[in-house]
Amino acid sequence: MDRVIAPKRTAGTSPAPILPRRRGHLRRRIRNSWQLWVLVLPAVAFFFIFKYIPMYGVQIAFKDFIASKGIWGSEWVGLEHFQRFFGSFYFWRLLRNTLALSLYQLLLFPLPIILALSLNEVKNRFFKRFAQTLTYAPHFVSVVVVVGMMVAFLDPRIGIANHFLELVGLDAIAFLQEPGWFRHLFVWSGVWQSLGWGTIIYLAALAGVNPELHQAAEVDGASRLQRIRHVNIPAILPTVVILFILDFGSFMSVGFEKVLLMSNSLNAETSDIIQTFVYKSGLLQGQYSYAAAVGLFDSVINILMIVGVNHLARRISDNSLW
Repeated sequence: MDRVIAPKRTAGTSPAPILPRRRGHLRRRIRNSWQLWVLVLPAVAFFFIFKYIPMYGVQIAFKDFIASKGIWGSEWVGLEHFQRFFGSFYFWRLLRNTLALSLYQLLLFPLPIILALSLNEVKNRFFKRFAQTLTYAPHFVSVVVVVGMMVAFLDPRIGIANHFLELVGLDAIAFLQEPGWFRHLFVWSGVWQSLGWGTIIYLAALAGVNPELHQAAEVDGASRLQRIRHVNIPAILPTVVILFILDFGSFMSVGFEKVLLMSNSLNAETSDIIQTFVYKSGLLQGQYSYAAAVGLFDSVINILMIVGVNHLARRISDNSLW
């Protein structure tokens, strides 16, 4: 075998300054593309100020926080607030309602994919644009307006839905007061509001499919459904996996504003979730440490879910966030 001979160092010489050279290279790159760094600076500042700095206050979940004493002056209580929450009689109801709404929404995850695949097959350009506009428009309606529309349409006395039920000989239903209707109204109104907007990414992914693949499939005698199954779906599968993982990142964050607007004392059996409980305990009742502990529990579950789903997706499909 050939021997590798290291170069000899002459007396009085020193190794090449690798670290300073790297630093100089980094400074040169920043100087040459300073416009890009300025462009990204507001986003970095936003996340640092509003996402990372507030993490300093998470420690009040382990303290008996008193505002007059401050965070450092408050007494440490360890896991007392977590034990209180886990041992409370409403813990299982909050967890059950939160998981039920999250799983309900997760079951409808394929709907934007189906709509995108359907719109992609439409040949009439006027109808396609009309359908896209019709489905995109609800996204720009605020949550407050959506809930107001539901209250107006579903009112037991003057709501158009109950007028229709009475016309066909059925009794009026108090949709917003009955616990059994809450989950259906919450999830399907959300589908109506976000379905069209969720198809944009999938339509963009479908636009990048090579037309020659479809032409080759047609030559081989593939039907339209077969081309969708064997050409379009594999093409958008990486996008589907990434969005699915991102959805799991907010698995326990159901939608605080809408739940709060739709909930009342009559449907509390199914409308009480962890996010609304944190709001009521922290801001309305002043139990800051207790609310922080409950919110931290919710965030930890979200982190574990996204890490686990990302690992599973990487093993199954070789597509993941990291």
